[in-house]
Amino acid sequence: MKLKPMADNVLLKQHEAEETTSFGIILATSSKEKPAIYEVVAVGEGTKDVKMTVQAGDKVVVGQYVGSDIKLDGVDYKFVKHDEILAVVLD
Repeated sequence: MKLKPMADNVLLKQHEAEETTSFGIILATSSKEKPAIYEVVAVGEGTKDVKMTVQAGDKVVVGQYVGSDIKLDGVDYKFVKHDEILAVVLD
C-alpha cells in the first residue's frame, strides 16, 4: 500500500537507532533513543502559502514529539507538516 501526503504534509520513514556507541558499547534494545533523523518517503503538493523544499530521498531532522505516527505493512512512518522540519541533512 502506498500513501500520498496532501497539501503541505510530508511522509517520513524512521531510521534505526545506532546499536553501538562511538566507544563500541552495544546498546540494549530498551536503551535506544528514538532517532531524530528521518528519510523523506513522499511529499505533498504544497499550498499557495507553502512551497515544498524537500523531496523524496532527503534526510531531515524533526523534533521528537511532532507529527503523527503510523505503522503500515510493519514499517513505522511519521506524517509531519513541512514547517515542522528543522533541517535537511547534507552529506
